[in-house]
Amino acid sequence: MKKFTLFMVLVTSLAACKKQDLSQLTEKDKELAASLARGADPHERATFSLLSTITLAGGAGAAEISAFDTQTKKLFVVNNSSGVNQIDIYDLSDPANPTLSGNINTAQFGGFVNSVSVHGGKLAAAIEAVDKVSAGRILVFATGTYEVIANVVVGSLPDMVIFSPDGQYILSANEGEPNDAYTIDPVGSVSIINVAANYAVSTLDFSGFENRSTELKSKGFRIFGLNASFAQDIEPEYIAVAENSKKAWVTLQENNGIALINLDAKKIVDVFPLGFKDYANPQNSIDPSDQDGGIFFNPWKVKGIYMPDGISVLANNNVPFVFTANEGDSREYSGFSEIKRISSNSVVLDPTAFPTAGQLKTPGMLGRLNITTTLGDSDQDGDLDELYSYGARSFSIWHGLTGELLYDSQDFIDKKAAELNIYPDGRSDDKGCEPEAITTGRVGNKNILFVGLERANAVMVFEMSNPMKPQFLQVLKTGTAPEGVLFVPASESPNAKSTLIVSNETSGTVSIFTTN
Repeated sequence: MKKFTLFMVLVTSLAACKKQDLSQLTEKDKELAASLARGADPHERATFSLLSTITLAGGAGAAEISAFDTQTKKLFVVNNSSGVNQIDIYDLSDPANPTLSGNINTAQFGGFVNSVSVHGGKLAAAIEAVDKVSAGRILVFATGTYEVIANVVVGSLPDMVIFSPDGQYILSANEGEPNDAYTIDPVGSVSIINVAANYAVSTLDFSGFENRSTELKSKGFRIFGLNASFAQDIEPEYIAVAENSKKAWVTLQENNGIALINLDAKKIVDVFPLGFKDYANPQNSIDPSDQDGGIFFNPWKVKGIYMPDGISVLANNNVPFVFTANEGDSREYSGFSEIKRISSNSVVLDPTAFPTAGQLKTPGMLGRLNITTTLGDSDQDGDLDELYSYGARSFSIWHGLTGELLYDSQDFIDKKAAELNIYPDGRSDDKGCEPEAITTGRVGNKNILFVGLERANAVMVFEMSNPMKPQFLQVLKTGTAPEGVLFVPASESPNAKSTLIVSNETSGTVSIFTTN
């Protein structure tokens, strides 16, 4: 009776707004009305449990990113397993019993398919060139017939694709990684495809920020590729778009930054350096060794480079709050590699900054920790005065217009994982639980955050009613190496329940969770 009463109130409100002003009804009210009309519960609790698991043919590499089409109730899953370049398609009419209904062969369009996104009956797929360093493509298919609607040339190595919420734009993060010899290094870029303008594309690079290189690097931005220009060194990774489809934020992972894009102007308007995290702060404690006889979190004289992968955005009092999963990543190529263990003979610690260097370099202390050799020699005398490791072992919230750090989860993720017996101690020397994927969604009347932990094989769930004080709710155990987290609201879910779809790259599985 309560649900019916709420529904009637909202229907009455909608009717009144038709006679007066639709702006009187908030987007949240509209979403709730749609959910109720489909049988969803406005008091739905954000407690998830595993409903079903899809195992793709091919194993490792067979499930990296997924996209769900509400019109056809189909799930599209990237499959780059051995000998396969395709998008597998599953009928999700009954999420408890997904069934394989076909696939789209993407090998005919280039190399690996890296990402998919769906909006309004259209499926966008990011496909890299066979040689990776040449221009890639965004293919757009009809979700009902799989017919090719558009074939758009974008920048090198399109690694992520996303529709804007209004469906007007398709955005592609073109990572532009170098070849293994580091003799060819394409420009990193972001492509904006205007759907209504016959899929006209504007590809933006970062050459306009080269005159700010010194300033940006002084604040923690990284430009360090072998013989690379500023524009070549930038490597866009992941994109989030504002609810009103006016702005987008792009993680520049290897560069330790976030770019802000004005979509109407088709212009990169700013680049935010993210600085570093101080592990000497007791609230930022880490376990830096996989050979210290256990799991021990302590402060250390080391800094973390945020280097976010996944990104999401959520408005808070008209301020865009940008959420990042601070995975970290290193450049390791035959022609250039920046990564070393602190125990390496080539890593020399400054005796003044590190008076107990010999002890620190042992496996039970900092010796096993992977660091970059591109930072830390502040006086340019050949030894390291500071130590910089990859990632921040956390998720963060940034002010979307200024780049200011508003919140960091500090050491919560790794410590909670240890408490729950899912902490991967074998990865302590690298990036811990390795937060990689992140997304937000609204369950009932609450904003919820999902953080995928690649090495812990889990997703942590947080309530974000007050984004400055996230509340941990639960951990969801997934397949091996969760890479993509996709939230489907109750108003769009086939079973009228909020649904989380997790793509697990190493196990080649998709985990489907719904609210209880």
